[in-house]
Order: sequence, then structure tokens, then C-alpha cells
Amino acid sequence: MSEADAAAAGLDARRIDLRIDGRLIVDGVDCTVAAGTFSALIGPNGAGKSTLLRVLAAVDRPEAGTVHFGPDDLFALGRRQRARLVGFVEQDSGTELSLSVREVVALGRIPHQGFFGDATAEDHGVIESALDAADVRALAERDVTTLSGGERQRVLLARALAQQPTLLVLDEPSNHLDIAAQLAVLGLLRSLASSGVTVLAALHDLNLASAYCDHVIVLRDGVVFAAGPTAEIITPRLVRAVYGVRATVLEHPQTGRPMVAFGPLD
Repeated sequence: MSEADAAAAGLDARRIDLRIDGRLIVDGVDCTVAAGTFSALIGPNGAGKSTLLRVLAAVDRPEAGTVHFGPDDLFALGRRQRARLVGFVEQDSGTELSLSVREVVALGRIPHQGFFGDATAEDHGVIESALDAADVRALAERDVTTLSGGERQRVLLARALAQQPTLLVLDEPSNHLDIAAQLAVLGLLRSLASSGVTVLAALHDLNLASAYCDHVIVLRDGVVFAAGPTAEIITPRLVRAVYGVRATVLEHPQTGRPMVAFGPLD
């Protein structure tokens, strides 16, 4: 099946189980992300979001269950084929290697290159576009080990963009970023989904999820508590049940999308 066919069918995970040190972290999870949509994985700390994302990106193999993108089992694909299909951005994949930002972003082209790894004009063009899209061109010649956490986060996103994935999985992509950078990154992910990329991101900020995402998957204690269209799922009742706080869901005065105001329980 072609990558285009896979993208048309979306992500589908069934009965995912995963233990860490004998503890069941992800327990029988079923979840789907429709093709060309931007979905958020939300839930409190310790819910298992990062663990589940690593499985959905086919980085860690589950003890049980399947992960398909289209009809393809992601774990049955070769590493190179999977890397052309799936981009994964961790919260902070630090490195001690003395590489420039441009060199780190160029690593995203490896799955598309031949045996000898010679970069083509197309590769260079994709790298430049990724630097621009993630707003890290000004950092291109900097040593990545000298960057702040927020700067490294955007470099990791640029590297994933250089892969030109049709499925992009991100763990807290707004982590370490200031407000302007958060809005820029979420807007970029929204634009990628509109162009046909299937995007799934773990987000702590329910207002960012409400503002940008088509669909949410709510994880609590390693199981899916709820899933569906964002405006239908993020409700005061759900916020109270999952996060243990009081919430009022309002309409954003400019966008009309939901926005959430929080308060302690009475």
C-alpha cells in the first residue's frame, strides 16, 4: 500500500497493553485518529499519555494489541519505511553530541536518502523549509547543546517535519514554549492537518486543545475515559471527573470555539 493510501485511512490502535516494571501503564486501550485531523491526547499527570504515544508512534512495542496506519501494521514495517511514514517528537530528546541545528534537522532526511546518504537538492530544500516552518532558521548554525528547552523543542519539531511524515505524533509540543511560540506551533500543526497530515499530540493545556484540535482522547489511569469531537468531550462534568477541579466552558469571543475557566472544587 502506498503512503498516500495509508494517510487516507488514519491511525487505528486496538487493545493496547503495556507494563513498565511490572505495572500496567496502558490497559486495553482502543483509539483512532481520523486521517487529516488534529487530535489531542489529554489527561492528568501519570495517566500514561507518554507511554501510549510511544506505542502509537511504533517506538515501543506493546505487550498486546495492534497499531495500524491504514491497513499497515506499523510494527511490521521496516525501520526506514516506518520513518518515512511516522514522525515522533518527544518532550525533550536531549543530546550531548555537538551538532548544529541544521545538522540535527538534516537527520530527518535519512529515511529518504540512498545507501550512501548523499543529500540531494530536494533534501536541502526540505531542510530549509523545515527550519522556516519551526521558526529556527536564526538558530541554524548554533550548537544544539547550547539551546534553551523551548528552542530544542522547536528544533525537534523541525527534524520531524524534514521527514515529511503522513502521521505526526508529538508529546507535549508546547512544553517549554512561551505563549507566542505555543500559538505558532499549534497553528502549524493545525495547518499540517489541513494539508492532509494526521496529527496526534499530548497536551496539558485544555484551552490549547479546545482552540486547535478536532478531536480529543481522554486518558485516565491508563484507560480511555472518553473520546470524540473536542466541543462534545471537554465539558465541566468531564473536567471534574478527570482532573478533580471545577470548570466553566465558555465560547471564545473571537473564534467561537470552547474555552475553559478553572476553579477549585467547593
